[in-house]
Amino acid sequence: MKTIAVIGTRGFPGIQGGVEAHSYHLYTHMQDVHVRLYRRRAYLTEQSAQTFPNIEYIDLPSTRIKGFEAVWHTLLSVLHIMLHRPDVVHIHNIGPGMFAPLVRLMGLPVVLTYHSPNYEHSKWNAPARWLLRQCDFVNKYQMEKCGALDKSVYIPNGIDAVTRSASTSFLDGHGITPGSYLLAVGRLTPEKGLEYLVEAANRLPQVGQVVIAGASDHDSTYRDLLERLDTGKKVIFTGFTAGEDLRQLYSHARALVLPSVNEGFPMVMLEAMAYGLPIVCSDIPGTRQVELPEQDYFPVGDVDALCAAISRLLAVPAEEQHYDLKLYDWNTIAATTRQQLVF
Repeated sequence: MKTIAVIGTRGFPGIQGGVEAHSYHLYTHMQDVHVRLYRRRAYLTEQSAQTFPNIEYIDLPSTRIKGFEAVWHTLLSVLHIMLHRPDVVHIHNIGPGMFAPLVRLMGLPVVLTYHSPNYEHSKWNAPARWLLRQCDFVNKYQMEKCGALDKSVYIPNGIDAVTRSASTSFLDGHGITPGSYLLAVGRLTPEKGLEYLVEAANRLPQVGQVVIAGASDHDSTYRDLLERLDTGKKVIFTGFTAGEDLRQLYSHARALVLPSVNEGFPMVMLEAMAYGLPIVCSDIPGTRQVELPEQDYFPVGDVDALCAAISRLLAVPAEEQHYDLKLYDWNTIAATTRQQLVF
């Protein structure tokens, strides 16, 4: 059985993040390979104790220092890889990708998944953005030098089949009214553009509640901003939400709103589509990878246009939407990725 070493993600399960969710679904669908997953110890939760037959956890020391944690943890992971050589190394994100040349010097094959241009995220300060740009440059230079540009493959995120939850116990515990709230899911970071949603909710009397399911990465500055903007006291923060609790939120929401400034391939869109939710999202390259009706998009940061889109949605009776999700089956995606990983 081939061994794949996975670095560049905080780990899974029970750890917040799009790359983390992507990794969880991807590797748990690869039953015929041995996955050695390098996890950041500082982010592990009670849920992280769950095990899978084909996955081995390597939990290494890490920090929560923004801009440093990924570099430090990836370095430790590469040092471990030197001693415990896998068949291939799978690196996630352009920051950890800076170590790809070092891994190649060890004589190991490398596959890099480019999730998004992280340096565009406003959460990073100027030095961190500069470093990420340099990492991106190094990655692209290596790809050109090794002829890897010709080997690049587009593989989307995926979604498993879901069933709606009839329970409202999680909603009841937070004072959330089923069927009447707008839902946003994701980390509380500036690139998510949640302030535009909060402002739109303040302006629209027909919006009763906005539920934001997600937690802050490093500090509460952005959440504090959202709370100050919530003058109408319509926003309910549920923190990092997963499993049955998140299933309940999707099952009973009126619609998903994704007002992001930057996204890679937004898994929350696929999740909302699987639950048949109407969607309103910002018009950015990431959200355009999933083809939605034109009326579902609004110009990024345009609160007036967001208000108009929400008003149009709420003006018609709630009705389950039906989307074509054939392209986003995790079994197919895992098989396609496995072809790139197993040499």
